[in-house]
Amino acid sequence: MAELIARDLMSTDVVSLLKEQSLPYAEELMRLERIRHLPVVDDDGHLVGIVTHRDLLGAQVSALTALDEEDKTDLELAVPVAKVMRTDVWTVASDTPALEAAQILLDHAFGCLPVVDDGVLVGILTEADFLELLVRVLKRGRKEITQEWLKP
Repeated sequence: MAELIARDLMSTDVVSLLKEQSLPYAEELMRLERIRHLPVVDDDGHLVGIVTHRDLLGAQVSALTALDEEDKTDLELAVPVAKVMRTDVWTVASDTPALEAAQILLDHAFGCLPVVDDGVLVGILTEADFLELLVRVLKRGRKEITQEWLKP
């Protein structure tokens, strides 16, 4: 049996942003797509950063400011995602063993890992992808987790 690799589990229909796009656009995209991570790419599809739901929450204009809603919206529209995106993004290649990718997610408490081949975004691996794998494994095989499984 072949080893599972990132390509076997990753989502390939990745929703991404350009660094010039606004924070409200990113927020609306996350809401509509029901996702928490948006890779940021350049015009050639090369990964340049990532924006998370948490990043967007931290960048919102506080309700405690003296600005009215229209001014807050105008201010947020003027801020490109490049201002809040993380650029020190851990990635994996599509042929990375799934166990290695899962260990990176676990060790660093990441919610996702962009999958990049030759600098180009080709997919994304999330905690949900591994949870779905676990559900499939449990449905096919053992119906219960034993104490032995819980030991490191």
